[in-house]
Amino acid sequence: MSKVAIVTGASRGIGAAIAHRLAQDGMAVVVNYAGRVEEAAAVVSQIVAQGGRAIAVQADVADAAAVRQLFDAAEAGFGHVDVLVNNAGVMPPNLPQLADTDDATFDKLFAINVKGTFNTLREAAGRLRSGGRIVNFSSSVIGLALPGYAVYAATKSAVETFTNIFAKELRGKAITVNAVAPGPTATALFLTGKSDEQIDRLAKAAPLERLGTPEDIAATVAFLAGPDGAWINGQTLRANGGIV
Repeated sequence: MSKVAIVTGASRGIGAAIAHRLAQDGMAVVVNYAGRVEEAAAVVSQIVAQGGRAIAVQADVADAAAVRQLFDAAEAGFGHVDVLVNNAGVMPPNLPQLADTDDATFDKLFAINVKGTFNTLREAAGRLRSGGRIVNFSSSVIGLALPGYAVYAATKSAVETFTNIFAKELRGKAITVNAVAPGPTATALFLTGKSDEQIDRLAKAAPLERLGTPEDIAATVAFLAGPDGAWINGQTLRANGGIV
């Protein structure tokens, strides 16, 4: 029986790359999206065209009821859930410093990045089969500590804490819980609002002297979600080309 993975925020960017990679690895994939219905449908069509199995399910991860419905749809479509990838997240394109961050921006960041992860983790505790995998998303900006990322990095620090403690709370279920912390990666989320000079500077900052690609991050997730990652638990793996 093939494994089934829910990938949140999978309509484009890193999420779409993860959906494609897990499908290539033989998993049936639930492509979650918040509002980009056509892009999510395109990801599903591409996976199916390549011989994989996938469905698209709309759900705002910040809404606990919607998250329950997401898991219901996954079980209705494929019978069970084995893997949860918490990729959905937002970052303010203008990167305001803490003193310049308005309430709406703060609330949105915590609602999606923190409450969204909390909602899916809580649901996964009773839904994932034994031997399951959970992969959360942090960020290497925690280590870089760049001005403009204070609130965003704070949300990801919360995710790292969830990851470490939740892994211990799932004792006896044979479910691993880890996080991936990408560095600068060439996605719309990262590139929006940045000048060419900023992008070039960040691309050269890592010893490997390039931005990461969605496929780089998807490969890291695939390791943690697959059989070779079975002994990794409660950890945050920085996938950033050595930038920090």
